[in-house]
Amino acid sequence: MTSYIDHPLLKKNAIESRLYQQVLAGDVLKKGNTMVVAPTALGKTIVAILVAADRLYKVKNSKVLVLAPSKPLAIQHEASFKDFINLPCTSITGAVKTDDRIKRWEESRIVCATPQTIESDLLNGRYDLSSVSLIVFDECHHGVGSYSYVYLASRYMQESKFNLVLGLTASPGSDKFKIKEVCENLYIQNIVVKTEDDADVRPYFNPVEIQWVRVKMSSELEKIKEYVDKSLKVRLKALKNMGVIKTVSVNKLDILNARGRVQGEIARTTNPDKELFQAISILSAVINIQHAQELIETQGIQTFNKYVARLRKKKTKAAKSLMWDDNFGRAVKMAKEAEKHGWEHPKLREITKIIKKELGASDGQTKLKTSRFDDKSDEKSSKIMVFTQYRDTLEMIHQKLEKEGIKSAKFFGQAPKDGEKGLTQKQQKAIIKSFKKGEYDVLISTSVAEEGIDIPAVDLVVLYEPVPSEVRMIQRRGRTGRKRTGRVKVLITNGTRDEAYYYSSIRKEDRMKNQLIDPDVLEELNASAIERMENEKRVKIIEKPKKENNFPIVYADSREGNSKVIRHLTEMEIDVKVRSMAVADYQVSDEVAIERKTAKDFIDSLIDKRLFKQAKELSEEFKHPLMILEGDDLYGGMVNPNAIRGSLASIAIDFGISIIPTRNAQDTAAMIKRIAVREQNGERTPIQIRTDKKPVSLMEQQLFIVESLPNIGPVNAKNLLTHFGSVSKVLNASESELQEVEGIGKKTAENIRKVVDSKYLYFEKEIKEKRLL
Repeated sequence: MTSYIDHPLLKKNAIESRLYQQVLAGDVLKKGNTMVVAPTALGKTIVAILVAADRLYKVKNSKVLVLAPSKPLAIQHEASFKDFINLPCTSITGAVKTDDRIKRWEESRIVCATPQTIESDLLNGRYDLSSVSLIVFDECHHGVGSYSYVYLASRYMQESKFNLVLGLTASPGSDKFKIKEVCENLYIQNIVVKTEDDADVRPYFNPVEIQWVRVKMSSELEKIKEYVDKSLKVRLKALKNMGVIKTVSVNKLDILNARGRVQGEIARTTNPDKELFQAISILSAVINIQHAQELIETQGIQTFNKYVARLRKKKTKAAKSLMWDDNFGRAVKMAKEAEKHGWEHPKLREITKIIKKELGASDGQTKLKTSRFDDKSDEKSSKIMVFTQYRDTLEMIHQKLEKEGIKSAKFFGQAPKDGEKGLTQKQQKAIIKSFKKGEYDVLISTSVAEEGIDIPAVDLVVLYEPVPSEVRMIQRRGRTGRKRTGRVKVLITNGTRDEAYYYSSIRKEDRMKNQLIDPDVLEELNASAIERMENEKRVKIIEKPKKENNFPIVYADSREGNSKVIRHLTEMEIDVKVRSMAVADYQVSDEVAIERKTAKDFIDSLIDKRLFKQAKELSEEFKHPLMILEGDDLYGGMVNPNAIRGSLASIAIDFGISIIPTRNAQDTAAMIKRIAVREQNGERTPIQIRTDKKPVSLMEQQLFIVESLPNIGPVNAKNLLTHFGSVSKVLNASESELQEVEGIGKKTAENIRKVVDSKYLYFEKEIKEKRLL
């Protein structure tokens, strides 16, 4: 007989009593900040619900914040918590309007949200985390680098009086240092690992069978690849002769490192040798060829051809050199012929065969099992997920399955690609809903469905290609085996990158498991997290004074909302106010404003010609304009260093903008704080921020009026005003006087006098109408 967990805040007979889940929840409540590592479908969300119920019951009027890396997953958590807990629960994502987000936060005890949205709201001062008694980081392995989880964990530890952190993941990664970073960033001091082999888990765990499906490259693909290989070999020999690489036996990482070295040499040289730029071009071509090799080996003809079509549109020397290359050109020609004849990668035939067999197809037609919509039967028609790395391959598989009479749905991200729109969140939800209902037999997805998408009862997962990441392999595998025994088939092309990627992921997964059960490693990770928590406590005791005017004030443009600079400013006893600003990124007084540019943004704005327009507006709007140039890789790109130096000189001399270098976002924040302190001198005088640009100058208004005359452009308008001296004299000049100005002919002069002297016809008409009345 099934027993259920009884708790004052849990719905009656809602959560089945599973000892391992209760023990995990108890460990979190007893030991403090914890990471729970467990396979997908083992009920990590239930553990979070049990911990949340206890915290909400014991810490009166507190809130629980559940964070998830995607909108669908956040909404999915909202549904789960509503199903089990008798308290107001809501979701907050970027799709919710600002005012509604504040209302939802205030009225709910459980908030399920995306971290970027919460971070933005905190930075804008819409609410704080002081009342949060538990924060749950789902898929907590994301807690590295500058991801929002890192900032939110730090902010939570500073603001909450009764903090507790729970991290959930099926795959923290194989790198001990990355796991350590996650623990430190999220203040985790305890790691609990549950596997399918644990005695208390085994009764509830559905095993997943993994099968390698090996295929052999076709002779057509081998010939195409042979010419691509020749194209690569020529360029590698050239690089070796130039001393850029030591051997032609290199991989993608070797080439990327070589490119970095050459870019560094260009940056350090006043007048770089032309050979360095030639080397950069060849290295870029090599990267393109290596990618082409991978597509031929692991994807297929169509995917390769689409990639070539994109290369043709590029204007770079590297792309053009490939299009002119005899060997690469032969490969392209053969690939076009192959597609015309319908020759494809053997994987495409194999995946079709697997799916037809799974669905019980024969004679090329899919037989749908009648039990699919039969609620009386536990037997369901198979549901299949196919994962592939590339959207082009996804489209190829979809077309093939449709030809075979197999109903399939394409599932990919929201970003557009090559003119094709991405799927909106609403469309994604509709596709998943239709798949659950059985309107589709196969869901073909890119990596977007690896994590957090609620797709229960998937019987078979087919990986069109293995991926070298153990995290992604675990996530893909976790889509099956949720309600019954799951199966995974991995397609591998013999003797290609497929094999290397698969072995790599297996080795990394084994290393991850060994590290997570190694007592010495766990002790080291826990000690590191505890040390950081102690440091944080020492810092957080210094509470901010209640009087807001004790802090210098910095206005930040709303477009900097997700910037790490604003994060660091909020940690430096600075009153940051985010506003929509017409000019500059930061303003610290009426006279001083700062444009912040990373090295990459500086180069991008130079290329797309934004740089000098921004500099002009900044110098016109403020008496003391500043530009902060962040990062030390300014000369690391393809732009000639002399062009960059010339731009810097122009900004400083022509526009009078002082340029201040900083190392990183934290250094930038410290510099902005120092400027604010200096400008404000301990006083909180009102600052007039520029929400709109200044009205145009008198000269610009004069030019605007004259330019509105017929056939008069900027040059002629300037000539007219220079000749006559004022707008009134231009308007009063006769035709012959107008023709004395360079660029003004007889016809133009006549048209100007006609416009100036003619009566306003509408006025005449209006007078007549009034007389009639």
